[in-house]
Amino acid sequence: MPADSPAVIETFLRDLQDRICAALEHADGGAGFAEDAWARSEGGGGRSRVLKNGAVFEQGGVNFSRVDGSTLPPSATAHRPELAGRAWSALGVSLVLHPRNPYLPTTHMNVRYFEARAPGVEPVWWFGGGFDLTPYYPFDEDIVHWHRVARDLCAPFGAGTHAKYKRWCDEYFFLKHRNETRGVGGLFFDDLNAGGFERCFEFTRAVGNGFLDAYLPIVEKRKNTFFGEHEREFQLYRRGRYVEFNLVYDRGTLFGLQSGGRTESILMSLPPRVRFEYAYAPAPGSAEARLAGYLVPRDWV
Repeated sequence: MPADSPAVIETFLRDLQDRICAALEHADGGAGFAEDAWARSEGGGGRSRVLKNGAVFEQGGVNFSRVDGSTLPPSATAHRPELAGRAWSALGVSLVLHPRNPYLPTTHMNVRYFEARAPGVEPVWWFGGGFDLTPYYPFDEDIVHWHRVARDLCAPFGAGTHAKYKRWCDEYFFLKHRNETRGVGGLFFDDLNAGGFERCFEFTRAVGNGFLDAYLPIVEKRKNTFFGEHEREFQLYRRGRYVEFNLVYDRGTLFGLQSGGRTESILMSLPPRVRFEYAYAPAPGSAEARLAGYLVPRDWV
């Protein structure tokens, strides 16, 4: 691995953030991203970029961060107690997009790197990330396209790579208290260090670079679909499930808050508008009821 691996990865991540923001601004055709640069007193900082009230995206955030510390938080050492007391660096790009049109899915992507160091021993490192899709009114052709891109970018890394990380995504983005997946899945990987640094970094780059290929064609197809207040209200209701997952289960949210990360940047994943309704049940046979059939793991390609 490079002598200064965090610096090498930071170069890629900053460029990835730039490229994704430029592509999304073009697709939106309205508001641009506002950048909020921040620094952390204990070490590191980031660039939070948020688009508000766009023509397509009601709100979207694409964040870069590099956070350094001298002692790992409990969320990082609970399952890896041997890392307690080590200095560490965590770098990543994370995005969440909440479109205005209910026929255009919400989406999330992140790629990240973690390194823990102690004098006299080799650093402990790993990569993680993935992307997933959360539709409200699903279209099979969009979901198949999404999973084909995921499958194809995994192909150079071994026959079982896509199946492994697709299954991990289904299992991770699962609301146990609702007994449903958050959406229709994609890819999720973590603790990746098998095969050496260069191979793992190459796969992480493939995931980050593949996101736009997976999502932008769906944006172009669905961004102008007509919708009314009924569809909008259902979208806001289903956004509540997104909030539930991120605040109850998401490990990145917990790590960010426990490690002293910037709260505004960590919680930019939450939608700008959302509603909760007690004991809501869609009308049998309705388009809204149809969604439940998609919130279970399925092989799409």
